[in-house]
Amino acid sequence: MNAPANFADALSDPVFDAAARARFARHYPEQPHILRHGLTHHPLLEIEALAGLAERLPLASVEYNRGDLPIGVDGKPGSNGLTIAETIRQVAEAESWAVLKNIEQVPEYRDLLLGLLEEIRPEIEAATGAMLTPQGFVFVSSPNAVTPYHFDPEHNILLQIRGTKTMTQFPAGDTRFVPDAAHETYHSGGPRELQWDEAFLPHGTEFPLTPGEALFVPVMAPHFVKNGPAPSVSLSITWRSEWSYRESEARILNAMLRARGFSPKAPGRFPRQNYAKAYVFRVLRKLGLTGT
Repeated sequence: MNAPANFADALSDPVFDAAARARFARHYPEQPHILRHGLTHHPLLEIEALAGLAERLPLASVEYNRGDLPIGVDGKPGSNGLTIAETIRQVAEAESWAVLKNIEQVPEYRDLLLGLLEEIRPEIEAATGAMLTPQGFVFVSSPNAVTPYHFDPEHNILLQIRGTKTMTQFPAGDTRFVPDAAHETYHSGGPRELQWDEAFLPHGTEFPLTPGEALFVPVMAPHFVKNGPAPSVSLSITWRSEWSYRESEARILNAMLRARGFSPKAPGRFPRQNYAKAYVFRVLRKLGLTGT
């Protein structure tokens, strides 16, 4: 969905103050950075409220599994044997990791998400144009749980609500950490989990997060997360831009070219706009020649 011009006032006070918005404007959309936020005591983000949210979301919008994982995994991790609501309510001892996806499907969480994004809409749109496809994700993690190495297609701000965690990020678009073929596979419908190599570790940047801190994650920046010694709750507020969609479309076109024996050049990172390949892909899609 496109973000409407005006959102209902879901928050009594700004969550991102003027200093946070100015810092965001200086770094968006390509540089990871820490921001301060004021969302640490919102009733919709308490454990019991989140267990209730999990029960209201469709099954396709919840994911949960064991949290005692290595940084690199091959495919989706195994089940923890609990329901999603049990996992959240028992997060202190469940040794698990859970994510509630597309929380905007529930009206009060939609208001929360859109209210937050409205605060930074001017800074977003000054850099990357219209804010598209707002989505929210809540992560609930047991002590010391690991979210394995992966990437995501959205512009993302991760707000730490409860507990602590450390995200280790690697430069987006750097083929030392993710080969172009892995990007193409993902955008063509493959998994977001990535192949891990311990040799990567010295090249990552650690971002420790405590309640009241938020971290901006650039589009397709590979990362993994290690939870601290207490249960953690985090909220990701995400959006897409025409730039992010063109990057995705260029990757799918490159996958098609690679399958035919070519070695296509990767799309450029921002401020490169990737108009040509995105245009070709959109023409092919309109003609029914892309399989998407």
